[in-house]
Amino acid sequence: MQIDINCDLGEGIGNDEELMPLISSCNIACGGHIGNEKSMYNTLLLAKKYNVKIGAHPSFPDKDNFGRKIIDINSTDLRESIYNQILNLKTEADKLQITISHIKAHGALYNVACTNIEIAKAFISAVKKTELEVSVFAPYNSAIASQAKKGNIPVKYEVFLDRTYTKNGNLVNRNQSNALIYNSNEVFKQLYGMFTQQKIITISGESIYTEADTFCLHGDNKNAVSILKHLHKKCKEKNISIN
Repeated sequence: MQIDINCDLGEGIGNDEELMPLISSCNIACGGHIGNEKSMYNTLLLAKKYNVKIGAHPSFPDKDNFGRKIIDINSTDLRESIYNQILNLKTEADKLQITISHIKAHGALYNVACTNIEIAKAFISAVKKTELEVSVFAPYNSAIASQAKKGNIPVKYEVFLDRTYTKNGNLVNRNQSNALIYNSNEVFKQLYGMFTQQKIITISGESIYTEADTFCLHGDNKNAVSILKHLHKKCKEKNISIN
């Protein structure tokens, strides 16, 4: 059994060198919420060193709020911003002869594109405009996944290991005290249920169906490194390889 664990990196948290050997895919900030040529290049170097698959991590163009707030932007401008962010990463990846394998939206853009068809269309239009052969990371049964399929772009369904879910299948808002999971055992419990039983246990106790091809642990989780080390240990015990 194999599992893909991804992390959002190149975000200035300072733990990329510790996280990179422990994951199989990374999503690199490319200028929307944070990131510049140097940070992208350095993160790509690490990914190449540890043979980690790379993806672009575009967001609303909003560095002031780290891409975590919805901003007022029309679909055309949003599409061009996403397109240019992806090209930012491609420029640096080309220098190292690395291929971009996937695209994953960041923060508020990710959340809005799950339900807002116009935003989802703008995102997928930007991806198609790059003409890259990539997949899109998106939640199961989301607007962005649906639009990607309509655009003949492969989708990898994504779930979150260190975030809690509502009964509607949405992530609990980060403003809530129970939105994040910091306990390594709880993270593995969530991973194992999602991976082996295709289910999410919500904060209110319901079990909801999901499909998952890639599993995200946030690099800015204060316990990210220790959690990932624990996941490696527990996955090995269950004969699950991370790659």
